[in-house]
Amino acid sequence: MTISNATVFMPSVLTLVGIPGLESVQCWIGIPFCVMYLIAMAGNSLLLFIIKSERSLHEPMYIFLGMLGATDIALGSTIMPKMLGIFWFHMPEIYFDSCLLQMWLIHMFQGIESGILLAMALDRYVAICYPLRHATVFTHQVLSLIVAVVIFRAAIFVAPCLVLIKCRLQFYHTTVISHSYCEHMAIVKLAAGNVQVNKIYGLFVAFSVAGFDLIFITLSYILIFITVFHLPQKEARFKAFNTCIAHICVFLQFYLLAFFSFFTHRFGSHVPPYIHILLSSIYMLFPPFLNPLVYGIKIKQIRVHVVRMFCL
Repeated sequence: MTISNATVFMPSVLTLVGIPGLESVQCWIGIPFCVMYLIAMAGNSLLLFIIKSERSLHEPMYIFLGMLGATDIALGSTIMPKMLGIFWFHMPEIYFDSCLLQMWLIHMFQGIESGILLAMALDRYVAICYPLRHATVFTHQVLSLIVAVVIFRAAIFVAPCLVLIKCRLQFYHTTVISHSYCEHMAIVKLAAGNVQVNKIYGLFVAFSVAGFDLIFITLSYILIFITVFHLPQKEARFKAFNTCIAHICVFLQFYLLAFFSFFTHRFGSHVPPYIHILLSSIYMLFPPFLNPLVYGIKIKQIRVHVVRMFCL
């Protein structure tokens, strides 16, 4: 393989453009992003505080919800400080290893969030379809195992991306990343030489984690709806369905945004680059922003504790 003299060998520093084509207005774009980030941090922190302090909420559904809130806080904090540094303080440089670490954390937290949504769907499936067996199925030991598996799976699946980039991609056409954060494909596209293995593994991770979870989440809710529609009492049907509305809203916005961003990024070659970057940035921040609002409004137990807290 011939390497051009214009290539850079293992750069120590990379440059994040932010939103290519909109550099002149990034300072204004940063304002709504910052507001969404602050609301996401405050909402998820409040959610965690309520779940931790109220013993009546120490149930599987709320434990998974608390884990989802913690993941959203971690995901937002991994992306937004550097993004706002680019938008407001003109600090685009990032160390190569720090960029890889950010990439690993972003995709790991995405994998964890997908796994939590699957766990929540299974919890609702057992609670509605087999209510008498719910307490014996979702014991504290099982909950701990599920949490460990979700975290371990996401960390292990994403880790080879770091190894493939460090070991196989040593020469780079440029050190400038046309993105507002370090994303796997954005880094791979900088490299000179054969990047096919990296692209294939990225697709493998996306479909192995998100695709697997999506199939079983969908199957769980189909079985839930079948069970709910066969309940004899109308009130029982409404109550069972109402407990799933918040989960369905979160599930839909997470996967619809994920797949829309994914396919636009890979197959929307005619779409301007700033649209790609805006969509992917919104996708990163919108779920952490929306999740606590959805659960705060739709779940009565949490809504009551929030109202009680602010009315004291």
